[in-house]
Amino acid sequence: MKLSIVCIGMIAVVNLSLGQVPIEFRQAQTMSTLQTTLLSNVINDIVVAGDTIWLATEKGVSYSPRGALSWTNLANTYTFDAKGISAIGVYGTTICVATGYTTTLGDANVVTGGGLHISTDHGRTWRYVPQPVDVGTIDTLFYGSNIIRTLAITVPQQNITYDIAVTSSTIWIASWAGMLRKSTDGGITWQRVVLPPDHLNEIDTSMTLKFDLSPVQKVFTINGIKDTLKENHNHKVFAVYATSESEIWVGTANGINRSTDGGISWRKYTHQNQAHPISGNFVVAIREQRWKNHRVLWAATNNAVDPSEYKAVSYSEDDGLTWKTALHGLFIHNIACRDSIVYVATNNGVYRSADIGKTWIKNGTIYDIRTHQQFTSDDIYCVGVTGDTVWVGSIDGLAYTFDTIEKPFGSEWHIIRRYDEIGTNRMTYAYPNPFSPDLEFIRIHYSTKGHSSTTVSVKIQIFNFALQPVRTLLWNATRTTGIEYDELWNGRDDRGHVVSNGVYFYSVSINNNTPVWGKILVVR
Repeated sequence: MKLSIVCIGMIAVVNLSLGQVPIEFRQAQTMSTLQTTLLSNVINDIVVAGDTIWLATEKGVSYSPRGALSWTNLANTYTFDAKGISAIGVYGTTICVATGYTTTLGDANVVTGGGLHISTDHGRTWRYVPQPVDVGTIDTLFYGSNIIRTLAITVPQQNITYDIAVTSSTIWIASWAGMLRKSTDGGITWQRVVLPPDHLNEIDTSMTLKFDLSPVQKVFTINGIKDTLKENHNHKVFAVYATSESEIWVGTANGINRSTDGGISWRKYTHQNQAHPISGNFVVAIREQRWKNHRVLWAATNNAVDPSEYKAVSYSEDDGLTWKTALHGLFIHNIACRDSIVYVATNNGVYRSADIGKTWIKNGTIYDIRTHQQFTSDDIYCVGVTGDTVWVGSIDGLAYTFDTIEKPFGSEWHIIRRYDEIGTNRMTYAYPNPFSPDLEFIRIHYSTKGHSSTTVSVKIQIFNFALQPVRTLLWNATRTTGIEYDELWNGRDDRGHVVSNGVYFYSVSINNNTPVWGKILVVR
């Protein structure tokens, strides 16, 4: 998943209470009412469960059974709206989906938790649970014989769920300002889980402890006495992964936490507390790799506050006692495993290793030779695997490649993107429009339908407002009949210079027929 660190500000009090009974919604739509194409080209997460692929997109959750290329979108159906999906967790027939969006507080845009949608019958019915929150200002939790002062998180702002782990009895959520929470009753009630503070490497209930459970420093006054809750980066939670009912791994802004007793006692691994440590303490993803007698724990470990930390993927073959690192300097978003092979999604593409991190292969250009679609960004948010097929998601859509002897990893790509069909060769449009050449590409969309031949010849030219030629994008390029295409323009003229702000026109001519015209607004 794509994540960013945002400063946590003051948390206000609203009238929401922990343990609010979720509202149950029964299936009100038939399958025929659900769209079969993706609603968004921004893919935040990919979760593979059995024969089903689940996608977290910026316009809701989508899924495809049996790895098919048709997709059912749940936006504005059942309990869902069309907000972005921040996390998905699946175990058997139980599916938990978290939504997130941005709200404005003063002059700042703040990430906000939109609540959870839970199904226990593989998506046939859903229940909605508001984002788990607390009441009051300062709360207390009992941990063994200790009383732990705890910050009450009372609003969904900055309380967004970034990761979910589901077991047969428990739903675990990593909610950043909301910290680590678990539910053992299907989301009806939630309990905050006590993690070690920054200054301790482990905790258990036999210890005498004195620390605050709080992701931020909070100054408060009770009975005229001013006091302060101390901030702990280890209570800012970004990732959670359950290898079993008892073994839970948690990634925070202060390292990796492991519990082997269902989340009661914890051991913390940081860049500072081991001889062979993780690369950095900002941990946004954790995955387990198992095959034959091997077990490897992989983690997306990016640099936090210590200048000696660095971006990399960290991995351990001895349950976290020692770590190795690879892909130095790359921001790691997500990890997927298939037997002895691991795939890592980074800000510079997808990397594959079949020898536990010793050597790596990069994906190469993600380009679909059939449709001429192409990913314009190397920033890959997520990766998943079904059989011999590797799926990746980014701001450019969804793509898959094969990983076999006959078709090596990255040698052949297929891209799935959302677009509005025009169905005729007499129409065209460009998107995003307006567009900024400094930030993105624009896609000129057209159709080759309506021609009797199997291929056609396409010309696309771009002109300024005075209809002077600026760029020849295609000249007698061969395209297959009956397909809708996108052609990329980077906002540069034929000499390679970025064009000025203003209105531009483009023409699409097929087989030298009368061209179809469109308009582009460039804003830098």
